[in-house]
Amino acid sequence: MNQSRRLIILTALILALGCMGAAYADVIPPYGPGQQIGYPAVVLCDTLTLREGPSASSKAVQTLHYGDLPIVVGADQPAGAREENGFVYCTLGDAEDSPCGWINADYIAINPAWYVTEKNTAVYAWNDTAAPKVALLDKGTRLPILKAEGDWYVVSLRGAAGWIFSDAPVTARFQ
Repeated sequence: MNQSRRLIILTALILALGCMGAAYADVIPPYGPGQQIGYPAVVLCDTLTLREGPSASSKAVQTLHYGDLPIVVGADQPAGAREENGFVYCTLGDAEDSPCGWINADYIAINPAWYVTEKNTAVYAWNDTAAPKVALLDKGTRLPILKAEGDWYVVSLRGAAGWIFSDAPVTARFQ
């Protein structure tokens, strides 16, 4: 086999191997301003209490769970969400009789972008494909994006976080 043919085969092999492990996904951007009463948030911990007032000692109204989507009232307004003592005012639906109350803002992501896998996708402990894998996501898994950095996304994993490599540019995806 001549030298140029070996070089072509080696280059093709390197390119094919380089594509392995890359994630393919849809990125759903956050909502823009519109007619909504607020912005959706997503609960990032196992359980979170909706309370009558903006404190941990206020009476519990309802328990929310990881992945629930309360609506943060006023988050779409220039002044921002109605917030007191680290709690934000939320409603659990757009019906007039939907439960409303206060939840601790430390345990939610307000109006996040979403990562939706198009194939089985590895999640790493840090932003390096040589890092330990902390999860393997099934096709169609939808997770809130906490941060985008270079070719990587940080996603929420039921109270923890992990890194997903993306072979497509991450910049300007949240506009």
